[in-house]
Amino acid sequence: MSNLEESVEITVCGGVAVQTEPVFELLPPRKVELTPRLRGADQADPITVSRYLPTRGRRMVGAWCFVDYYGPDDVGGSRGMQVPPHPHCGLQTVSWLLAGEVLHRDSIGSVQVISPGQLNLMTAGRGIAHAETSVQQSGEVLHGLQLWVALPETELRRAAEFQHLADVPHWRTDGLDASVLLGTLAEITSPASTFTPIVGADIAIGPAAHSTIPLRSDWEYAALVLAGEVVLDGRSRLRSADMAYLGCARSQLSVATGDHARLLLLGGEPFDEEILMWWNFVGRTHEDIVAARTDWMSGSRFGAVTTYDGAPLPAPPMPAVRLKPRGRAT
Repeated sequence: MSNLEESVEITVCGGVAVQTEPVFELLPPRKVELTPRLRGADQADPITVSRYLPTRGRRMVGAWCFVDYYGPDDVGGSRGMQVPPHPHCGLQTVSWLLAGEVLHRDSIGSVQVISPGQLNLMTAGRGIAHAETSVQQSGEVLHGLQLWVALPETELRRAAEFQHLADVPHWRTDGLDASVLLGTLAEITSPASTFTPIVGADIAIGPAAHSTIPLRSDWEYAALVLAGEVVLDGRSRLRSADMAYLGCARSQLSVATGDHARLLLLGGEPFDEEILMWWNFVGRTHEDIVAARTDWMSGSRFGAVTTYDGAPLPAPPMPAVRLKPRGRAT
């Protein structure tokens, strides 16, 4: 999914300001409308997403640098999600659906429908373009997540790749059923490619459950409630669509519910590189971003999504100031 904002905020991430102790820090989202504005194009109905990362004061959780949560949206009788071809570099995109279906098409020839319980992972590396559109016959509800993972500097120039997992591995314990999207939770490791120590898991919690999730004390974590209400560590209550940063130094996280609930757990080793995020690019310097934008607008580096019938998204104009990486918290 693209960042479709016409006025793109300068986002600086990475480096210091990891909370080295357990905390409970709410991350309020901001609403972003995903409606591509293409001159002369047939406009899609707007879809509004809740963007939790990056946010002021907390830009990353491990290598997770972007969290968009959308739905459940009634898309019956509409075109649903319609995101034309757009570029990415320096990151991985993680697509995870709770309801509906979305068709992924990219510039290395991948064409893949994703359904709930399946994972689409695109490793952009040096550069790739893709488009995402709703599958019209898939029902009237669209509900899901688009997440980005920053690549370490050693992987920025790697060739682009696409992976589709028709099923992801599960870790189960009393009252919990965790779908492990990326990385490792407990003893379960996803086959999806990762380049930093990381975890992403969608955890279904049964009614009246009271259980614990094993964590690594040297990693930092965050949790987003996808359905229901969850009490963490016996005292901190999160309701549906609440997200909290949990810091480090936890060997486990206790979860309790009165009814069914669903929790997205994100975590990883604190990312020790400073990065720049602008539009759909992740780089290290102002020159990285300028080069990526120039290449996209000139039709080089990222390739073309030849299976998509329509114009690609133009990049926004560069800001008048020089982009400069700073610390991970602002």
